[in-house]
Order: sequence, then C-alpha cells, then structure tokens
Amino acid sequence: MKVIKQDTKEGIVEVIPETLDDLWHLSHIAEVGDNVSSKTTRRIQDNTGDKLRSDRGVKKTFYLGIDVESISFHLFTGKLRLTGVITRSPEDLIPLGSHHTLEVKLNTPLTIKKVKWPKWALKRLKQAIDASKKLSAIIVVIEDDTATLGLMRQFGIEYYGPIKGNISGKRILDKNRNKNIVKFYETIVESLNKFDSIQNIIVAGPGFYKNDFYDYLKDKHKDLASKSIIENTGTGGRVGIHEVLKKGTVEKLTVENRVASEMVAVENLLEEIAKNSSKVAYGIKETTEAINLGAVDKLLILDKMVATNNLGQQMDMVENMKGDVMVISCEHDGGKQLESLGGIAAILRYAIS
Repeated sequence: MKVIKQDTKEGIVEVIPETLDDLWHLSHIAEVGDNVSSKTTRRIQDNTGDKLRSDRGVKKTFYLGIDVESISFHLFTGKLRLTGVITRSPEDLIPLGSHHTLEVKLNTPLTIKKVKWPKWALKRLKQAIDASKKLSAIIVVIEDDTATLGLMRQFGIEYYGPIKGNISGKRILDKNRNKNIVKFYETIVESLNKFDSIQNIIVAGPGFYKNDFYDYLKDKHKDLASKSIIENTGTGGRVGIHEVLKKGTVEKLTVENRVASEMVAVENLLEEIAKNSSKVAYGIKETTEAINLGAVDKLLILDKMVATNNLGQQMDMVENMKGDVMVISCEHDGGKQLESLGGIAAILRYAIS
C-alpha cells in the first residue's frame, strides 16, 4: 500500500492499494459515512447519433465520489465494493444524489475523507503499509500421500490443495513407490515456487512424511530447506494448519504476523472465560461498560463491526487509557469464535462486578 497524500486536518488520505491484503485492510479502514472517490467505469446510455447499441449504453471511465452506505469485501473474488450516494461526478453523465457501487481497483488511487481520522484507523493504515514490506509464510501439512498448503495472508489463511501423491503403503510391493514419492514431493515444490517472497515454510504433519519431505528439500532444494522448519501435528489437512497456528509457531517465526497473533489472543480470551474469570467482558453492552470505567487492558473487536457499529470512539478511549486494541479478522476460526461472543470482548485490568 502506498500513501500518496495524508492530511488528517482536512480528513483526507489518498492511497494506492497494491495487493489483495491492501483491499482487505481498506475494507475496514473505510467506514459507513466516509466520502470516498476514485476512477470508475460505468455504462452510460448514449442518446446521440443513430443509437447503435443504445440498449446497452457506452462504457465510460471518470472520477466519482460517494458517501459510503455499505462496504463489502469478497474473499474468494478479491473484490472490494463501496456503495453509496454520489456526491461528485460529471454532471452530464450521472446525476448527483443517485446511487453507485464503486469497485476499488489494485494500483488505482483511492481517496478517503473522514470527519476525523480516529487513532485506530491511522494505526490500521500504518499496519497495512508495514505489512506490504513483509514476506509471507506457508504452512505445508503432509499426512500420508496428501499435502495441504496454508498461505498466510493479512486477512487470514488462503488454502491450496489437497495435493495427492498416489503412494502405496510400505507393505505393498511396488517398484514405482520411490518414483511416486519423488513425484509427489516435486509437485509440492512446484506449488511452493509459485509464490514469490516466501520467508518461512513450516513443514508439519502427524507422521514421518514431513521429516522425509524436509530431508528431500535439504538434498534437492536447499533454498527452500533454508527457509523451512518442522512442526508436529496430530492430524493433517486444514485442521493440522489450525493446530500449527494455535501452537504459535508462525508467530515465533514472524513475530508481527497478524493472523497467528489474533488466534493466540482469542485463545487467551477463551481460556479466561473457561476459568470463569471476573476479569473478562464480552458483548457490546458489557464491554462498553468496561471501556467507560477505564478497566480494559486488551480490547478484541471483530473487523466487520468496526465499519458498521460506530465503535471508533470506544477504541480510541481504550488506547488513550494505555490499553491495547486488536481488530480480529472474521475470516479465521478465532474471528468466528469472537463473533459467537458478540463480536467484541475485553480482558480487564481488574474485576468490575
């Protein structure tokens, strides 16, 4: 993410999103009520000439601004759409006051204007910029002849696989077994090499295949082996990937990795709840009361609640009182667990009831 202009006195920040992660961050930095503007393409009815194709209109690209009424980020398509009332447009093309959906494009400037930029939003913007300079991690979980890959994104885990090896068991006589194992490992290597700038690879799984694959990397692909570590899990597949995350392995390798940090934070919260601790609050009513009393040490809030529930003031209050605010993605298990608690919770400095 590049910041072209930042004038918080005027409430204006102009950015250029460069990755899918940037779009995800922007989906939570932009809020309902903000004014956003960018280039857009819209089909306009052509009422001149012989009206050829007049039933479909003519595509035109122009600069357009809207007051945001709704925000949607589609994980699987990677599209960020902001919908609202048009406040700026070529008057000969689109009337002011009508509705439009602005699709935020990669490498296209986007201007966000807020009445006031809260601390949490500026912090989120800085995180997005810092994250764009960092490298990703991949978790490779191997169970028997099946491998599943989990690519660490800012918004959560992006899964690849399963990759099948078609390897017979040790007790079955198969002269091609070793060849099939090598073919299986090379398929995994090909998948890893598709991703640029991978800093860490965690090779995990319940059996011996993970160790065998790691030895294969050391022998045949030393560049990948130098980035790899081994981790034990009780199972394979996506469950094995989640097990690695809960262990904090990724967090140890990339301390500032957001997803691993968030899952650990939610796990700590759930442990406090399981102990019936009086130093925890969850749900909007109970958590807001704790914030107003200055009792919050760590605030956890679901990302999709930030833009739509006008909670910026409460987040700023926590930070002003030296508390920590963590926005949790709804795209991983930790976020789903927080959502079941009302989407907002806090670990307290002291009991309030």
